This record gives sequence, C-alpha cells and structure tokens, in this order.
Amino acid sequence: MEQYAIKGGNALVGEVEIGGAKNAALGILAASLMTDETVLIDNLPDVRDINVMIQAMESIGVVVERIDRHTVKVNGGSTHSTVVDGDYIKKIRASYYLVGALLGKYSSAEVKLPGGCNIGTRAIDQHLKGFRALGARDAGVSGGMIVAHADHLKGAHIYLDMVTVGATINLMLAAVMAEGQTTIENAAKEPHVVDVANFLNCMGASIKGAGTDVIRIRGVAGLHGTEYTIIPDQIEAGTFMFAAAVTKGDVTVKNVIPKHLESITSKLVEIGCEVEESDDAVRVVASKPLLHTHVKTLPYPGFPTDMQPQITVALGLAEGTSIVTESIFENRFKYVEELVRMGAGIKVEGNTAIIEGVKGYTGAGITAPDLRAGAALVLAALAADGVSSVDDIKYIERGYEDFHLKLQSLGAEIEKVESERELQKFRLRVG
Repeated sequence: MEQYAIKGGNALVGEVEIGGAKNAALGILAASLMTDETVLIDNLPDVRDINVMIQAMESIGVVVERIDRHTVKVNGGSTHSTVVDGDYIKKIRASYYLVGALLGKYSSAEVKLPGGCNIGTRAIDQHLKGFRALGARDAGVSGGMIVAHADHLKGAHIYLDMVTVGATINLMLAAVMAEGQTTIENAAKEPHVVDVANFLNCMGASIKGAGTDVIRIRGVAGLHGTEYTIIPDQIEAGTFMFAAAVTKGDVTVKNVIPKHLESITSKLVEIGCEVEESDDAVRVVASKPLLHTHVKTLPYPGFPTDMQPQITVALGLAEGTSIVTESIFENRFKYVEELVRMGAGIKVEGNTAIIEGVKGYTGAGITAPDLRAGAALVLAALAADGVSSVDDIKYIERGYEDFHLKLQSLGAEIEKVESERELQKFRLRVG
C-alpha cells in the first residue's frame, strides 16, 4: 500500500505552481457534454477525481481526448446513454453533476449516488427539490441511483434552504436550456460556482449573478463549443500557504487569484505570518512564533471548510488557546486523534475543537481519513521531530497533483513508498 514517508524539521522555502481548481473542473467537465460540438478545457488538474469523472463520461459515449496532461478535448455528440452506473463513480462526490448535465440536455438522468470523503452528510435534497421545480416529475433516489426524468424542463423560482455549492452548480446545469427564466436564491458564491457559470456562458448560456446569492438564468435553445481555462485551486494554494506557516518557512504560491484567498490570508496574518500579494502570486513568511486565534468555517467568502484541518494543524503549534468551529460538515474532526498521537493538545466537543498549543509535534505512523485532513496531516509531519508515515494517501491524491513532488521542490524530505522495506530504507537514509 502506498504511503508517504516524511522526515520533519525542514523549513519549506521556494516557489510552487498551483494547478487548476478540482471543484471547478468537475462541474466544467460535466457541463462540457451538454453541447454536441467540441470543447477544449485547459488547466485541468491531473488528480484521481478528475480521471474518475472522465471515465464516467466516456462510459456513456462522450469522447474525451487528452491533448496533454492538463488539456482535454471533449465532445458530447456521441453520448448514447443517460445512465451512469459503474461502481467507480461512487468514489467521487461530484458524480451528481452528471445528473444536472444529462437532465439539462436530454431531460433524463440516472447516476449512482455519490461517494468521496466521509466528512459528514452530503444531502442531495436541495438538488432534487430544484430538479422537481424545473419539471422533473420523479426526481429522487431509487436503487442506489439518483433519478430524474422530465417531459419538458421549464424555468422556475428556486429558493435553496441552505447554501450548497453542489446544488447551485447542478441546478445551473439543469436550467441553462430550460424554457424561460430560472432564479436560484440563496445560491453559493464560491469561485468555482462562478467558474462553471462563466464556462456555460462561453458555451452560449445566459447566466447572470454568479458570485452573488441570486443567480438568474435565461434558457437558451442550445450550447456550442468553446475553449476555456479553469481557475487556480484556492484550496491547494491555501494548503501550501499553511505549509509555510507550520514549518516556519518562506513559500510563494504562483498562478493564484489572491482575491479568492482573502479569508485564508487574513487568518495567516492574524496568527503572525507575513503575507505579500502580487497580481498572481502570494508569499507567506513565518519567521515569528505563531499566535492563537478563533476561526469558524463558513460558506464563501468565509473561511473554507476545506481549509479547517490545515489551520488546526497550524494552531496546534501556536502559543495559547485557539478555538476552531466547524459549521459545514459534522465529521470533519476525525483527523484530530491522529494529531493527538503526534503530541497535539486538542479536545473536540461537538463541532468545536479547543486547541492548546504545544511546542512541537513528534513523528508517528498516521492515517489520512479524508482528502483535506490527509494533506493537513502531511503538514503536521513536515513540522514534526522525527519520521512519520502517512497511510491511505489515495484520499490525498484525489485532489492534489504531485503533492509530494511539489513539497520536495520546497525542501521537504518526503517520499512515496510502497512497502515496509522501502519505509525502513527511508528511515535509515534520513536517520
């Protein structure tokens, strides 16, 4: 089983290039099958979630041609089925975007229920409510599949009971070719929602208000081909920014949109880091002891739930008592017991972690419980005294491209190993 072997103690220094946003790319890939013309998508991250989505699309006849590692051509003109039922699709949460895309184009969709990381309930009731409002007569779950069929999709007024990125994107996909106007209120405002809307507009859709809490969509007769570059990944960028903080390093993340990182940047400054911004890069310098703070995860533009484990790792090394409140997912503190094994002073009560800062972590054998927590545990290992091994790195590779190689380029002692023997060789070499 693949693991990361890590010797901590090196301050990370240098520059790192951030890839395309995974969460935007998944919605954009689904949207690309909605035209019979060819779509060129650039800055696509080469991560497992993306490759599973491409596999699912190819299984129903969509032609996906890889131009290079980060560029694909997609043509949905040969789609021969609206049923996506391969077991592999359960590996990712964003499989449900294929429901919105297929329903929007063909008025029919059946897709296996999503999987992904077990960080809490990912209810699809808001998706189904919106599909029904648009005219899907039987939108629901049957036999482990999300099912939606319509005779004719018509625009509707949809109020989301909670802010949800998945439902916002899915309903945009379903509504772009529905007859008349659709209004989505209490919509999510995340950058990847805006990116999917911009991509659809480049294909001929008429979407206004993406990035605000009210999105208005005027249905069009059809969509056409386009060329599009996906935005940079704010969570990958934030992870490397916190890697600088926890290792007392000096890291410049390049190919980013600093505006998307404001909530992350403000917390880094609050805990004592220096942050310098330029047009498409952010530099984080951690030359002073980290300070305690309080943080609560919120929908964008609040502090992202996907950055909660990373800031918790940093606050575990900060002076004083910090409090982290998770308001999005109820199972997002499963990694804490792994951190405690490394010497962290953290107590979880409900959706709140109370953190007493310690002077340092110690190396240990730890397991990644999910994507973002796995990346955060790698950061803890990089800051720890001694050698750590991180199991279940398949979760990390769902959303980070060449994670260990990028960390190596910044001076980290980290390798991917495939056996206990390779791990022991690493220990001997770095010992």
